[in-house]
Amino acid sequence: MKLHISRHRIEAMAHKAFARIPAPFSEHLRDIVVRVEDFADEETLEALGIEDRWGLTGLYHGRPMDEQSIWSSGDMPPVITLYRMPLLGEWQATGVDLEALVSHVVIHEVGHHFGLSDDEMAAIEGEAG
Repeated sequence: MKLHISRHRIEAMAHKAFARIPAPFSEHLRDIVVRVEDFADEETLEALGIEDRWGLTGLYHGRPMDEQSIWSSGDMPPVITLYRMPLLGEWQATGVDLEALVSHVVIHEVGHHFGLSDDEMAAIEGEAG
């Protein structure tokens, strides 16, 4: 398995994905922090009802834009966490280009920032593809 891709390289791929997001959407992403971890912790997996630690490639942490207001100042900035080992496992299993996979996960998590649910994003992807 090709699992030697560093966290820094995946983070760089994520930033490239952000750079390709056009205005006006990109104007709402400036404060998002990107982190790369090997796996989600047990607490996160349990909260999401995911039993297999290889089953989560990315996660958005923060208040979606549709829930933000001037009264919610003081919140920590939103964070998109990418999980390196599940990303690399999916890359290895599917043969899809790693940068395309990272970009897909980033765009999915950005969708959560804009308040879209997984079902809404699946419907959009279905219409587009």
